[in-house]
Amino acid sequence: MQSVVFIHSFLLSKSKYYFMPKTREQKKEILENLKEKIKNSKSVIFASFDSLGVKENEELRVQLKSQGGEYYVPKKTLLKMALEANQIKDVDPVEMEGRVAVVFGYEDEVVPAKVVDDFKSKYEDKLIFRGGLLEGKFLAPEKIEELAKLPSKQELCARLVGSLASPMSGLANVMAGNMRNLVYVLSAIEEKKS
Repeated sequence: MQSVVFIHSFLLSKSKYYFMPKTREQKKEILENLKEKIKNSKSVIFASFDSLGVKENEELRVQLKSQGGEYYVPKKTLLKMALEANQIKDVDPVEMEGRVAVVFGYEDEVVPAKVVDDFKSKYEDKLIFRGGLLEGKFLAPEKIEELAKLPSKQELCARLVGSLASPMSGLANVMAGNMRNLVYVLSAIEEKKS
């Protein structure tokens, strides 16, 4: 009986250790970290993820990291304080439904929204857009979905290069065509003379 009580008290002490509330210093550190992430991000997306499992969360985290983004799940109150510290007052994460994950886009404004949207469609809407930030302005969830449909910076650059190269290659083809025609005319004149 004594060993059962010991094991029970040991398990209780361990669970208290793992689920202890954050200390004031830990919260301060998390807040400073969040402030920096918001400040350095080109875009920020808020999404509810209540029905995602651990494996799915990790899969999304890995996909975002490979695309220059980050998936982070802070306490809503700390997130609100970090937003206010960055002079963003028209967003209140505390009022957002469900647990809220924050997706930071460090390299591209559009790619994180695209990754989350693709993930959302793959996992049958287990993620729900709750809004986002672009250039410090709040975007409603439907605007984030529209943002996800836009081409990325890399795709836009490729299109621009293609558009710029197209007239040049067209000009080269016209000039080559004119040269061919001139050669045909000169060969026809030479044939007539002989």
